[in-house]
Amino acid sequence: MLRRVLPPQPDYTAAVIKGLLLDFYGTVVEDDDAIILAIAARVAALAAKRVTPDQVAAAWMREFEAVASGPGFLPLRECSPVSLAPVLAEVGCAGDPLALCAPQFAYWRSPPLRAGTREFLSRVNLPICIVSDVDSDDLVAAMARHDLTFDAVVTSEEVGAYKPSPAMFARALDALSLDASEVMHVGDSLNADMRGAHAAGIRAAWVNRRRLHAPDDLPITYEIANLAELAALIG
Repeated sequence: MLRRVLPPQPDYTAAVIKGLLLDFYGTVVEDDDAIILAIAARVAALAAKRVTPDQVAAAWMREFEAVASGPGFLPLRECSPVSLAPVLAEVGCAGDPLALCAPQFAYWRSPPLRAGTREFLSRVNLPICIVSDVDSDDLVAAMARHDLTFDAVVTSEEVGAYKPSPAMFARALDALSLDASEVMHVGDSLNADMRGAHAAGIRAAWVNRRRLHAPDDLPITYEIANLAELAALIG
């Protein structure tokens, strides 16, 4: 599965790629979808109301987005329990949100690599800046777990904003000392990564791990299943 969709601006895609901005969870390593569903299953089992794990997970993610995009920045380790708390109240679950989120916190520090990551890193000879929403300490631990090093790392905790905020991409460009036209951002989220990069004037490669359909109005330079496919295109 590979699709190439070039944005209409000729100057936008003509510049040579001199560096990469790289999302981490869902792109370099596996995302926490299974952990979220496992926590949701635990909540559903303890709930007074009859709900399914999928319903709990969906409600939690809606609350999470509202908390993360709301006024005042909270790190992810606060966003998760804060957003889970109203879901627990709604379904009648007396569990402690912080304790329920503990497996997620542990996962962030030790996620498995996605298929194709090692091949990509061994083949691509470009400066790379990680651009991640996860808290700094958890990202450092996850990178150390797999002995990964990059030229620069930008986290939301450092910037005080989450993708698709332009501040995240601006900080990454500064870290690599490159212009928007000289880099490509690679990520798995249509909103945080693809729309965020496009708004910042940056080309984007979409890691479409969920086999979703991209909106027709969203320019995507490459659509790939994993990073190894991107290495074959730009390596």
